[in-house]
Amino acid sequence: MKLIAKVCCTALSVLAGLTGSSGVNAETQWRSVDSNNAVLMTLPHGKVVIELAPQFSPKHVAQFSKLVAGGFYNNNKFYRVIDGFVAQGGPSEEATDAPELNIEGEWKTNDAWAFAKVQDNDLFAEQTGFKDGFAIAYNPSEKAAWLAHCPGVLAMARGNEPNSASSHFYFTIGQAPRYLDRIMTVFGRVVYGMNNIQAIQRTQALEGEAAIPENDYTAILDMKMMSAVPKAEQLQVEVEVTESKAFAEKVANRRARPEAFFYKKPPPVLDVCQVPVKSRLVKTK
Repeated sequence: MKLIAKVCCTALSVLAGLTGSSGVNAETQWRSVDSNNAVLMTLPHGKVVIELAPQFSPKHVAQFSKLVAGGFYNNNKFYRVIDGFVAQGGPSEEATDAPELNIEGEWKTNDAWAFAKVQDNDLFAEQTGFKDGFAIAYNPSEKAAWLAHCPGVLAMARGNEPNSASSHFYFTIGQAPRYLDRIMTVFGRVVYGMNNIQAIQRTQALEGEAAIPENDYTAILDMKMMSAVPKAEQLQVEVEVTESKAFAEKVANRRARPEAFFYKKPPPVLDVCQVPVKSRLVKTK
């Protein structure tokens, strides 16, 4: 028997209106996050569950998963944390021979490609929407799509060269640094514990304040593939199916703002980064 232990919302985005065909059952509102495709990160103040995206960024997911399984990130710190922007972590010096990866910032689509559209004429793309729970941007004129930098996504840090990412990563903690779209590789998203990501110690002090001591930087106590965690300690997370009818209705309602509170209606536009995809923690008995 499944018991719903807690309901929470991620800081990510959602869909509204299915474009093309999809194999997802439109009546299904929830799906389980595969433990083989999830990471459990333990911070001093709580736990975080990350869903990886091998369907969009397979090489980055494979390398990150290998590093996680090898304990590479354990006891490292978030050393670049900028309020309203990103929380970046990894070792202070490269301690791995992980190869540099070719960027997976976008992919080409074909006539069979489908996603749940939210809006046309986004500031950064011709269309936006969702696929598999991830916020998507899409240019039909180019037949190109990519994952959007909405709050809570996980991406790989790199140098100036596009193909220079290897092991350092970041979470977006601000509102949509979408100018990073297509030039960075997004390969996952937070589905549980976004409050703990937001609580990571900022490393940049306000002008006029004393510098933040490195000893105060937030440590990564442990990071494991969820499938490697003992069953009794695993966090089983379900997330909304962004291809469902229920989700499409939710997005349409969010765009229309029918509540009495909105005595003056905003324009019927909807930023894909401001539609939360719900998640819930499930325990089995």
